[in-house]
Amino acid sequence: MHVQIVLFDGFDPLDAVAPFEVLHAGGAASGGAVEVELVSAEGPRDVVSGTGGLTLRATAALDPSRAGIVVVPGASGPVGDPGAAPDEDAAEATIPVLLGRTLITGLPALLGAAMENPELTVACVCGGSLVLALAGLLDGRHVTTHHLGLDLLDATGAHAVRARVVDDGDLVTGAGVTSGLDLALYLLEREVGPQVAHAVEELFAYERRGTVWRAVGPAPVGF
Repeated sequence: MHVQIVLFDGFDPLDAVAPFEVLHAGGAASGGAVEVELVSAEGPRDVVSGTGGLTLRATAALDPSRAGIVVVPGASGPVGDPGAAPDEDAAEATIPVLLGRTLITGLPALLGAAMENPELTVACVCGGSLVLALAGLLDGRHVTTHHLGLDLLDATGAHAVRARVVDDGDLVTGAGVTSGLDLALYLLEREVGPQVAHAVEELFAYERRGTVWRAVGPAPVGF
């Protein structure tokens, strides 16, 4: 299974690094069944995060035709107003601004192609869901994100779910920043197997949190 973790200017480092470490460890625990790389819409380049200028190196261009998983992180910076329309010309790089700036790159088109590829699962951590939502790619889908962005998801036509991880088939999303650990462990369990996922949990001394929400079974009554 090939995993592409997308970097864009202002990305949140933990959103990218937590899934990278979990999935890389899953590759080791499975004898090479998982391989992970950092990519960008533009190809190989140094990408500056929104946290203290921390920079990671994308080693390839995002390839939406390649089977596997694409992981989209959120952004890092001052919170700002998550319900406001992103102002791409604003001087202060708030999280809504950084997410909005992805719309003027090649990323939305590449993610749209990834969403159409039946051999690809798109996974988002925190504000990564909002990148797809702002690009008009989540209409009618069940999705989660950081709790401050749930109303924005609803406004774009998605069905926002207040859950740690939401599995909507070929779209799997995580809530707040640390949910990248839970999302990646769940992807390991779903795609490779529970024994490998459990081994990585033990290695990292971290147990996955919360119930993975899926649109199956009876709806709760009186809640």
